[in-house]
Amino acid sequence: MLVGYMRVSTNGDRQVLDLQRDALLAAGVDERHLFEDRATGSRGDRAGLSKALAFMKAGDCLVVWKLDRLGRSLPHLLATVTDLKKRGIAFRSLTEQMDTTTPQGEFLFHIFGSLAQFERSLIQERVQAGLAAARRRGRHGGRPVAIDAEKLAAVTAALDGGATKAAVCRTFGVKRSTLLDSLARIGWSAGGKIEEA
Repeated sequence: MLVGYMRVSTNGDRQVLDLQRDALLAAGVDERHLFEDRATGSRGDRAGLSKALAFMKAGDCLVVWKLDRLGRSLPHLLATVTDLKKRGIAFRSLTEQMDTTTPQGEFLFHIFGSLAQFERSLIQERVQAGLAAARRRGRHGGRPVAIDAEKLAAVTAALDGGATKAAVCRTFGVKRSTLLDSLARIGWSAGGKIEEA
């Protein structure tokens, strides 16, 4: 069975919705098996798509007018189509002429998968290069230190002198979780011993 999915960004996109509906009906989708959403592609909560996915079973085929109607991004599109394949459901995009029931469509889907992996690798490479450049300039990523070195030295001295952690938190105005994290970071343990990292 063919199941159609349509999406428009706003309620004012009536023309685009009619265009999609006409194309899906011409492709053989039954009017009763059309699902739609009126939401931007970036929104993850698309009730119409969720209903369409829940409605389909193995042997069915999800049909869309264009690829961008289904996926928020290339990785999202690939994840959705991969999930359909695992469930034994085919996928067709009319504009791009992608049909996972054909060898050409399957090949195109694998090319898209390779492009998505390539994009992830490029992003990861750029992030690593940016972090390395920042380190060379003396900047280090991550959360700022909650307790500076001078205050932490005073805290550990107080704990070594017998103060309780609760008293130290009150005296130095730090939360217990912050104190525990800071002590763990320097390897401090009860009895004043700093463990080797």
